[in-house]
Amino acid sequence: MFDVYRNDKRDFLVLSTGAAIPVACSRNKWRKSRKRVLKVSDEIKSAVQAQGYYLRSLRVASERMIEVE
Repeated sequence: MFDVYRNDKRDFLVLSTGAAIPVACSRNKWRKSRKRVLKVSDEIKSAVQAQGYYLRSLRVASERMIEVE
């Protein structure tokens, strides 16, 4: 199982259940998702196994917003 966290900057952090937040990511204030995650994609699973965490930014770039409008 996996723990999912997010912060105010719309970043997304996935850890193994019970793992501590890595030092590289600890400067942000993370909020844990209330739902349990049983299954994740192969990309996320392999990153968690290799690094101990998976981090992705969900922010929309201002360039993309201009193209959409």
